[in-house]
Amino acid sequence: MDVQLLLPPGVEPHHFEPKPDDLARIHRAALFVYIGPFMEPWADRVLSGLDRKKVQVVAAAQGVTLLPAPAHSGKAGHARDHDHDHGHQQQAEAHDPHVWLDFRIDQAMVARILEAFVAADPAGAVDYRKRAADLTEQLAKLDQSYQHGLANCESRVLLHGGHAAFGYLAKRYDLDYQAAAGVTAELEATPRRLAELVKQVRDYKVKAIFSEELVSPRIARIIAGETGTTVLKLHGAHNVAKEELEQGVTFSKLMEENLKSLQIGLTCKN
Repeated sequence: MDVQLLLPPGVEPHHFEPKPDDLARIHRAALFVYIGPFMEPWADRVLSGLDRKKVQVVAAAQGVTLLPAPAHSGKAGHARDHDHDHGHQQQAEAHDPHVWLDFRIDQAMVARILEAFVAADPAGAVDYRKRAADLTEQLAKLDQSYQHGLANCESRVLLHGGHAAFGYLAKRYDLDYQAAAGVTAELEATPRRLAELVKQVRDYKVKAIFSEELVSPRIARIIAGETGTTVLKLHGAHNVAKEELEQGVTFSKLMEENLKSLQIGLTCKN
């Protein structure tokens, strides 16, 4: 199969809108794989015009119970032009779409994608099943590494100066997750929320603030400047930079680097 990444490298996915060439590629495809309507709210418009007899659609996170968005939703970074788009965005902001940061959910998504590949190309079933098994094993090992690596930490407060992307990871590994804004990157931290986070840093003696890829670290640096803490990077794997793509970076590698940052920031002994 010829697999094409619809999202260009370096593009923040919450802001992505497909261009005419992208739409043409989707209509020519045998398979269209996406996370689901909460992560890609633009997809409903595209899928409504697809010939489902020619293009098989795979919502990889179908059936996953989504976490609610955090109560502090932040403020919108820009206004929407159309009521329809605004309604779609409000629906997307009601739930946390970042399901791939729970490695058990990833294993379920691999199984769903595998099923679609086998249906589309039965002749390749043996190879697809082998590769899916290898990937599932990698994800299970990642989960074990996180369970062990985050079991004995001085702090369990994961304080993040960005949008709320790490809720699934925090829930899986029993961390108290506090983000500056809501679940989409266009939501900005309010002054009140910033003051709350500064207070939490001091109350819980937090030693590190986390920032994320493809999003400005400005908020994390403001909090760090107010509190004398360190800024560390977490990669949400929304997308990768062009350089990372060219280097062949993998999801597993990014998550291994995240674990190292978490162990430093939370002062873990493992």
